[in-house]
Amino acid sequence: MTTWRKSSYSGAGGTDNCVELARLPTGIGARDSKVPGAGHLTLTPEAFTALLAQVKRDELPR
Repeated sequence: MTTWRKSSYSGAGGTDNCVELARLPTGIGARDSKVPGAGHLTLTPEAFTALLAQVKRDELPR
Protein backbone atom coordinates (compact mmCIF):
# COMPACT_ATOMS: atom_id res chain seq x y z
CA MET A 1 0.00 0.00 0.00
CA THR A 2 1.27 3.46 -0.89
CA THR A 3 1.22 6.06 1.88
CA TRP A 4 0.68 9.61 0.60
CA ARG A 5 1.71 12.58 2.76
CA LYS A 6 0.61 16.16 2.28
CA SER A 7 3.43 18.64 1.84
CA SER A 8 3.98 20.83 4.90
CA TYR A 9 3.90 23.84 2.53
CA SER A 10 0.54 22.95 1.00
CA GLY A 11 -2.28 25.32 1.70
CA ALA A 12 0.02 28.06 3.04
CA GLY A 13 -1.67 31.43 3.07
CA GLY A 14 -5.19 30.02 3.03
CA THR A 15 -5.03 28.52 -0.47
CA ASP A 16 -6.28 25.12 -1.52
CA ASN A 17 -3.06 24.23 -3.33
CA CYS A 18 -2.29 20.79 -1.95
CA VAL A 19 0.49 18.46 -3.01
CA GLU A 20 0.89 14.93 -1.71
CA LEU A 21 4.09 12.92 -1.96
CA ALA A 22 4.84 9.21 -1.62
CA ARG A 23 7.83 6.91 -1.87
CA LEU A 24 7.20 4.52 -4.73
CA PRO A 25 9.20 1.48 -5.88
CA THR A 26 10.15 3.45 -9.01
CA GLY A 27 10.85 6.86 -7.42
CA ILE A 28 8.94 9.70 -5.76
CA GLY A 29 5.24 10.19 -6.51
CA ALA A 30 3.53 13.58 -6.50
CA ARG A 31 -0.21 14.19 -6.90
CA ASP A 32 -2.91 16.79 -6.35
CA SER A 33 -4.71 15.95 -3.10
CA LYS A 34 -7.97 17.42 -4.40
CA VAL A 35 -8.15 14.82 -7.21
CA PRO A 36 -6.06 11.82 -6.10
CA GLY A 37 -7.78 9.55 -8.59
CA ALA A 38 -6.44 11.62 -11.49
CA GLY A 39 -3.06 9.92 -11.22
CA HIS A 40 0.37 11.04 -10.16
CA LEU A 41 3.73 12.11 -11.50
CA THR A 42 6.66 9.80 -10.77
CA LEU A 43 10.12 11.35 -10.51
CA THR A 44 13.52 9.80 -9.92
CA PRO A 45 15.07 10.89 -6.61
CA GLU A 46 17.52 13.07 -8.59
CA ALA A 47 14.75 14.75 -10.59
CA PHE A 48 12.72 15.33 -7.41
CA THR A 49 15.72 16.95 -5.70
CA ALA A 50 16.25 19.20 -8.74
CA LEU A 51 12.55 20.16 -8.78
CA LEU A 52 12.62 21.07 -5.09
CA ALA A 53 15.69 23.24 -5.66
CA GLN A 54 13.88 25.10 -8.46
CA VAL A 55 10.80 25.60 -6.28
CA LYS A 56 12.90 26.96 -3.42
CA ARG A 57 14.61 29.39 -5.81
CA ASP A 58 11.18 30.40 -7.23
CA GLU A 59 12.32 29.49 -10.74
CA LEU A 60 9.17 27.78 -11.99
CA PRO A 61 6.87 29.60 -14.41
CA ARG A 62 3.52 30.70 -13.01
